[in-house]
Amino acid sequence: MDALSADGKHSLTLIGFVGSVFSPYYRLAGRKRPEDHVSINVALTGPAGKRWTMTERRRDALHRDAGTLLVGPSAMRWDGTGLTVSIDEISPLIPRRVKGTIRLYPEAVVNHPVALDADQRHCWWPIAPCARVEVELDHPALSWSGSGYFDFNTGEVPLEESFHRWNWCRASVPEGTVVLYDLLDRDDQSCSLAIRFDPKTGVADFEAPPPARLKKSFWGMRRSTRAERGVEAKVLETLEDSPFYTRSVVGTRLLGRDVTAIHESVDLDRFANPLVQMMLPYRMPRRFV
Repeated sequence: MDALSADGKHSLTLIGFVGSVFSPYYRLAGRKRPEDHVSINVALTGPAGKRWTMTERRRDALHRDAGTLLVGPSAMRWDGTGLTVSIDEISPLIPRRVKGTIRLYPEAVVNHPVALDADQRHCWWPIAPCARVEVELDHPALSWSGSGYFDFNTGEVPLEESFHRWNWCRASVPEGTVVLYDLLDRDDQSCSLAIRFDPKTGVADFEAPPPARLKKSFWGMRRSTRAERGVEAKVLETLEDSPFYTRSVVGTRLLGRDVTAIHESVDLDRFANPLVQMMLPYRMPRRFV
């Protein structure tokens, strides 16, 4: 899930992992027993600063059924009409609590996944591409609402076995939501998706505008998106920055409109680097009891 407040000052990213794809512990374990490597990742940004949590837990902290994913003290519940997330997590290094409730109300629901690779080993399912989100937190004390998005990803093999990198972005437009997805696989074949989700008319592909480079991040991460000819796409804010992953707010022009989009870049060659793997436990601690 991701969300951007109506005033553009706050953002939220929330991901539930079963078999955490970026976990160094799961990788060392040979990616066996995904239920023994679970976490709920929360990333908050706003005028008061940033908070990040991603504590990995063992199998006994997991409960899931058709409508629930519970990991330790946090839970995601889908009741058929919306998603309610109760979080109670602690950030690493400098312990700070993130506790409260997030509610997502879909305005459009997609009922099928999309294969991202030729072998169909990785699938992306934008369950609720158009949504309204309400955030009510006790720690930090925050209350805001805005546009949101909710998807689901699954894979049969590690991401770094199939892809070099990808760039993804999601922008709200008056008619719904626009998503761009550009991937480069291990055979150096590119896959580009440009999809418009409209609650009234449904789902439709559109011709993706030309690629547009974005400014590199502090860690030297390459970022790119797409923009209509004659328009310069810009990074408005970097929300998360690491040696292999960035999440940003970008400005670009799509479908004849200037838009503000949530943007993600992932470099899986960098992720697989042993030095990066050594750094990950500092951001992703694991509870062994």
